[in-house]
Amino acid sequence: MKQKTKRAAAKRFKLTGTGKIKRRRSHHSHILTKKSSKRKRSMRKWAGISSTDENRVKMMLGLK
Repeated sequence: MKQKTKRAAAKRFKLTGTGKIKRRRSHHSHILTKKSSKRKRSMRKWAGISSTDENRVKMMLGLK
């Protein structure tokens, strides 16, 4: 039987061309008035995931 991709993980993570996994930053959905412009601007960018979570996310995406 084929392994299924966890759809929740597929919506949250993207794979780069070099095989790294990137994610969106948290805290950018509401209560933005008290956050500085600099902080909100940095939250727009994609971030990498930590090496400790990499294997777990790859399993959820069906890459291992």
